[in-house]
Amino acid sequence: MPSPKILEQKKQRVNSLADELKDAQSIVLADYMGLNVAQDTEMRTAYREAGVTYRVIKNTVISRAFDQLGIDGFTDELTGPTAIAFSTEDVVLAPKLTKQFADKIKKFEIKGGIMEGAKVDLDKIMQLASIPDQQTLYGQLVSGLIFPVTSLAMTLNALAEKAAEEGKENVADLVVSADSAEPATEADEAEESEKTEESEEKAETPAEEAETEEA
Repeated sequence: MPSPKILEQKKQRVNSLADELKDAQSIVLADYMGLNVAQDTEMRTAYREAGVTYRVIKNTVISRAFDQLGIDGFTDELTGPTAIAFSTEDVVLAPKLTKQFADKIKKFEIKGGIMEGAKVDLDKIMQLASIPDQQTLYGQLVSGLIFPVTSLAMTLNALAEKAAEEGKENVADLVVSADSAEPATEADEAEESEKTEESEEKAETPAEEAETEEA
């Protein structure tokens, strides 16, 4: 039977893990058996740089930590070598990175996962892995916000260049000039129409006088 000191150390490990996992956005369990040192080092580096905790832990410790958190249903998954990956910042990161390495390293297999404190099936883990992480989503959002502003800036710049070409001091003068151009065109058309009517009247007058003289 383990000594009281060893039992206390195990209890502390369980409590420490439970304390870490309680704030996890998602948790992924994986079988790491068969990985070589280079592969393991690559994985640990990638997880660390992404802000994801990755650790190899005894199944008994994981099981007891899950019990403290009210997480159950992992009897089958907690057999054999188990690595655990989780993030307290992004629900997508742990599934995404774990799937990337599972696709790259055939011996690295996903066992199961947890989201919002409850067990989820492998399909759910794969769905989470396909979602862009927060950093990517933020980049897409910022790009979407910036594009209309950039488009407006380009339009204003084009107007400013046009105003400079026409000798206008500012864009407003160019707009006013454009607005006043249309009424002037309509006035020109009206004047041209009046001239045409006068010409037609003059052309008809001699004919009428000739008819009068013959009568």
